[in-house]
Amino acid sequence: MIAPQGAEQILIHNLAVWVDSIESFYCHLSDCKSSAEFGEVTNTTSYKCDKIRCSCIPERMLCGKDGSIDLTDFLDQAIRGPGGFECGQTNGGAHDCAFEEPEMDKLIRSLIGDSSILLDCRSGECLHETQVPGYTRPVKQINTPLIAGVIAICALFVVGIIIATWILSRRKLRYGAVRLDDSDDEATKLMAEHKPATLYFENVSYQLNGRTILSGIQGICHPGEVTAIMGASGAGKTTFLDIMARKNKRGSVEGEFLVNGEKVSSSEYKKVVGFVDQEDTMLPTLTVHETILNSALLRLPRDMSRAVKEQRVLEVEKELGIHHIRDSLIGSEEGKGRGISGGEKRRVGIACELVTSPSILFLDEPTSGLDAFNAYNVIECLVTLAKNYQRTVIFTIHQPRSNIVALFDQLVLLAQGKAVFSGPFAQCQSYFDSIGYECPPGFNIADYLVDLTMHAGRRACADDGNIVADRSSVGPSSTKAVKSIASISGNSIGDESAGETSTSSRPRNFRTDSIRLRQERELFTRRRQTADTAASSDVGAEDAGNFKLQVNPSNAIPSQLGEDPHDLPPAAMSGTDLDLMTYAFTQSGIAENVRREIQQAAAAAAEVNSSNSNGYSPDGPNINVGAVGRGFTRIGYWSQFLILSQRTWKNLYRDPMLMLTHYAIAIILAVFSGYLFYGLTDDIAGFQNRLGLFFFLLALFGFSTLTSLNVFSAERLLFLRERANGYYAPITYFTAKVLFDIIPLRIIPPILMGSIIYPMTGLVPDSAHFFRFMLVLVLFNLAAASICLLVGILCKNGGVANLIGSLVMLFSLLFAGFLLNHDATPASALWLQTLSIFHYGFESLIVNEVVELTLIDKQYGLDITVPGAAILSSFGFDNGALWADIRNLGIFALTFIFLAYMAMHFLLVERR
Repeated sequence: MIAPQGAEQILIHNLAVWVDSIESFYCHLSDCKSSAEFGEVTNTTSYKCDKIRCSCIPERMLCGKDGSIDLTDFLDQAIRGPGGFECGQTNGGAHDCAFEEPEMDKLIRSLIGDSSILLDCRSGECLHETQVPGYTRPVKQINTPLIAGVIAICALFVVGIIIATWILSRRKLRYGAVRLDDSDDEATKLMAEHKPATLYFENVSYQLNGRTILSGIQGICHPGEVTAIMGASGAGKTTFLDIMARKNKRGSVEGEFLVNGEKVSSSEYKKVVGFVDQEDTMLPTLTVHETILNSALLRLPRDMSRAVKEQRVLEVEKELGIHHIRDSLIGSEEGKGRGISGGEKRRVGIACELVTSPSILFLDEPTSGLDAFNAYNVIECLVTLAKNYQRTVIFTIHQPRSNIVALFDQLVLLAQGKAVFSGPFAQCQSYFDSIGYECPPGFNIADYLVDLTMHAGRRACADDGNIVADRSSVGPSSTKAVKSIASISGNSIGDESAGETSTSSRPRNFRTDSIRLRQERELFTRRRQTADTAASSDVGAEDAGNFKLQVNPSNAIPSQLGEDPHDLPPAAMSGTDLDLMTYAFTQSGIAENVRREIQQAAAAAAEVNSSNSNGYSPDGPNINVGAVGRGFTRIGYWSQFLILSQRTWKNLYRDPMLMLTHYAIAIILAVFSGYLFYGLTDDIAGFQNRLGLFFFLLALFGFSTLTSLNVFSAERLLFLRERANGYYAPITYFTAKVLFDIIPLRIIPPILMGSIIYPMTGLVPDSAHFFRFMLVLVLFNLAAASICLLVGILCKNGGVANLIGSLVMLFSLLFAGFLLNHDATPASALWLQTLSIFHYGFESLIVNEVVELTLIDKQYGLDITVPGAAILSSFGFDNGALWADIRNLGIFALTFIFLAYMAMHFLLVERR
């Protein structure tokens, strides 16, 4: 071996001493360093070895043959090193070499007189250690106590995790009183900075894909009042609420929005509003108090102490009447425990918004899915909040009970995206009475109005004189017990049909349809006004004079309709009820008052701002940041990460089945695989078993990482809502989620499995090979998990995500190098191998294990030794690609984690 000048290498050498062409004894030299020096006359090569072990070959010269000297004991006991071997080559071609070792030099001097063993080397040859004379192949030993110890340690680890999670999940969470300094007025400061906000909106329109969803809506929402947005399904209630809350919409929004008479930038506006969605998106493993506290810690000012934030949480819990359930888990229908009720969950969601003391609170269907009692409790809490704390509360609601309706202050009634009423709820009934849509006695006014908007698309028609006579004495609608709809006219339909014989030729289903049509006609047909009715209208002559609607009823009924008393009278030709109601409202005094108040508020705000221009924002010339009254800095990224990490950790240990399943499978399959591949031999069969073992390990970890598809899918909606409400930055949420998926599920399982399999199967027994083996397993698991993580973020549908994730793993598995030989792969498809994480993982594992082995193939009674590197080359593996493959696995893991974050940051944005 020729090395550069001054270079040193760690080597292992063997020295054999021959007498008369017969080997007498040999020495094994270890911990050697070689160096070479090149001069003008002489080149010198030196080997310095720290350890030497020599052995005699029995019945050989110098080892007792024919009574000769026997150096066996001397070589075994005295020769220990250090020793050296040095050769010098001169221009004349002489090779003067010497082997030196202290004890051997003494022996040589006493027997021969030379200072050391002097040699004249004419040639040299490099041999594999198995070709060195006297070499015996070591017998592979399986360390059974080590195996038992490793399995026991892994099992104890899992048992410890089970016990710890059980204790943590059973621990009763009790939060004591919060102690505050007398001088601490941070909470008072937060409440003092609250500024009541009046929300004005005018000419609000929304278009999506060329279709008009909302058109020409106006109204006012005052602090201290609750505003209900009502209408039939599909009327645009939720869309209108989203627009007022300035949610990201896919379509085009137009209109004028003012807060206290001034325009406000979206960033400032979102700081003082709260939004509660219809669906509950809270983590079921957290308690009520933890859920609200997380919202407070993440969203309240940075300079506010934790104690003050906790105090604020306690105040909100008491305001909403949920203090008694603060230690109860949220729960879910799918979990082990049901948790709190639906009404309590809705109040918890409201509490998460109230901790920030918003001036305006939006709620989408807060009573949806609740029974009558819980629905009333929720609305009562909102009314109390608005009255006592001067909050502006706006919510959508569908068909509320009469006791809930009585709590409304303002009403916005929508029909097919248009406002048919927007004003004080107290004037609602008298207004509709005045335009001919009278609520029948005994009916809930809210039910009547919702049903009226449902049928607003019909052509407007006037009823006959008999019904007018019946309606002339009708007073305000009742919120008491509801009568049968079928009996709202003078004679019930049941009475009307009593005289019919059972042999009637009219089909029964036609009679049923006619009953429904008659109900709709009698409930939702506009009534012709009489003088008495107009005079008794609560709207007043001023409002009534604003709309004189002309209806031309036809008294001529076709004979074919007159024969059937169940059929409707002929329709008028003057448009639909929706057109009539929309026009009537725009011309009414109520709408005029709304427009006048908006103009007055805008003028007053402009006058104030003209005298003080310091409140304007650089966002635009007419945008005032002082209209909402406050703004503060929220906590930093590191604090967000710590809070989210605590939340994720609690969610993990309170629902530990996935984590424990990973650990249990890792240990069980490790023991089973170790049993199947126990004590791998260094022959062709052992090589095949090594290929199968590594392929199985990678396939197991590759497909087990499909659970990463659910890392974000289970909380996708929660993340969208919290991000839209400004809880945290996406990077902090992503880091916390990935960290608590990587460590417990992607690093610990391969460590557990590899620690058991490695000693049981008898892989190369040294620490360097073992740690490289573990490093490859961990990096491969991380790379596969990061790919599945990206797929899970990109695919909203769980079934599609599972299909794509499985196909990606199968595709990568195909190019691992086990199923398809590298040399047999078409040249045009070889580049696909560079995209396979299975290829990098499989090649690095097999090269790490086999490249330094010498395999024995027994054929025809002969032991044929084959270098492992030669076999790997025949399979198409690169013997020198170990660290390159490890590097590529790391690059894959980091790249796909980065891509997953970018996808989450730019694609997982709430768009309604």
